[in-house]
Amino acid sequence: MMLSEEKVSHLTHVLLKGLMDRDLIALNEEEGVVRREIKRIVNNELKIGEDIDLVVRKKLLSFSKKLVEGSPEWEILYKKFFREEEIKKGRASG
Repeated sequence: MMLSEEKVSHLTHVLLKGLMDRDLIALNEEEGVVRREIKRIVNNELKIGEDIDLVVRKKLLSFSKKLVEGSPEWEILYKKFFREEEIKKGRASG
C-alpha cells in the first residue's frame, strides 16, 4: 500500500522528532538531509511490500482451486506466502 507524499512526509517528521526527543540519535547532518533519507527508506520498503503482494496474489491465483479473497483459507495462505517472500527478500528472519 503506497502512502501519499504528505503521509510519508508526516511520518518522516514524526519518526525523526521521536528519535531526537528520546536522545536515540545525534545528527551529523542537517535535519532535511536526514528526513530525505528516512523518506527514501520508507518509500523503498513500501515498494518492496507492494512487489511481494503482487507475487503472493499471483501465486494464489495460480491454484486450481479458486480461493475467495478474504476467506479464512485465503488469509492464511496469503500471510504464509507473504512471510516466505519477505524472508527471500531479506526483510524478515526465518
